[in-house]
Amino acid sequence: MRNTRAVYLPLILEVNDDGYLASAPGIQGAFGEGDTIEEAIFNCVDVVKMIAAYRAERGETFGFNPVELTPGTQLAVAVPIGVA
Repeated sequence: MRNTRAVYLPLILEVNDDGYLASAPGIQGAFGEGDTIEEAIFNCVDVVKMIAAYRAERGETFGFNPVELTPGTQLAVAVPIGVA
């Protein structure tokens, strides 16, 4: 396995004038925009990964408790599939 840890990341999704905005509460600057919900989520997660890497380089903690991933680990994920 390449990555051996994961964190559960809460996201807030909003509709904006140009599509969708996803943001991670509690992480300054962690947001992403997109034409679709999926694109906004992907962009936000990408930004969160960059923030985490930056903080790791500086020896700072990220503030989330990681979950160790082993071959038997199962993660539950909620994914929006439409907006009414």
